[in-house]
Amino acid sequence: MIPEPIRDTIEPITGTILRAEVVGGGCIAHATRVEAARGVFFLKWAEGEAGRTFEAEAEGLCALRVAATGLDLIIPEPLASQNADPEPGYLLMEWIQPGRAQSEDWRRFGRVLAALHRAKTFADEDGPYGYATDNWIGSKPQRNGWAESWPAFFGEKRLRVQAETVRELGAWNAAWDAPLNHLIERLGEILPETPQPSLLHGDLWAGNALAMADSRFALIDPAVYIGHREADLAMTELFGGYAPGFYEAYREAWPMQPGYPERREVYNLFHLINHLTHGPGYAGQVERILQRFGDS
Repeated sequence: MIPEPIRDTIEPITGTILRAEVVGGGCIAHATRVEAARGVFFLKWAEGEAGRTFEAEAEGLCALRVAATGLDLIIPEPLASQNADPEPGYLLMEWIQPGRAQSEDWRRFGRVLAALHRAKTFADEDGPYGYATDNWIGSKPQRNGWAESWPAFFGEKRLRVQAETVRELGAWNAAWDAPLNHLIERLGEILPETPQPSLLHGDLWAGNALAMADSRFALIDPAVYIGHREADLAMTELFGGYAPGFYEAYREAWPMQPGYPERREVYNLFHLINHLTHGPGYAGQVERILQRFGDS
């Protein structure tokens, strides 16, 4: 079940592996619960391009752990990671025990996420928005770098780069070029120029925020960068959303500025473009947002 080269590499950390059990939830990598002499661990592994994502994921988890210091939030500790070259890549983490969230747990999570977004960031001298290294959003590369202007960063490094990525994969409609360019040109009218920089999870859909057995939440599978907190909040609403108490508590801890519903659509356009390669169902949503914000 676990490739022999990975087993040989992680057993000095885990001790002798006694049992390995496949667990659900992963669509890109193999996910395994590992029982070993030194405890219980979680192992992800993959070959090919998916196997080249793990070192960036480990770095993102470490960044979130620093930002979450003192907060009532679980960020799994990455214990070892290796990108595929040529052997399969892997990420070994501590095992976290899942549970079922109650209403107050969601409210606590809302307050904690607001606190995480207020935490000190790791901005570079070249700009407050972006990240020092490239990483991954799901199975696709996420290009970073730095910018002084938030609309400039989001327009170029998120919308334009992601459109080019899916174009190369054959999922982009050339008729969208003009409205996308127009939207990017006018992002300064829609997004704040210099919002407070926050360390963002970057891929905060419901499957990446897990209720734990101790009533806390855990964040997994990050695509971190520094940006406007609303980009994280928007993603939480894209695929079903969180419990109402989460949003109530977040807004009580840090109220949203007027115009958020419109900005939410622009922020989620990035993720919808990313999902164009998952099937034709996302094309209509991409087109609708581009028509609303990008038509002349």
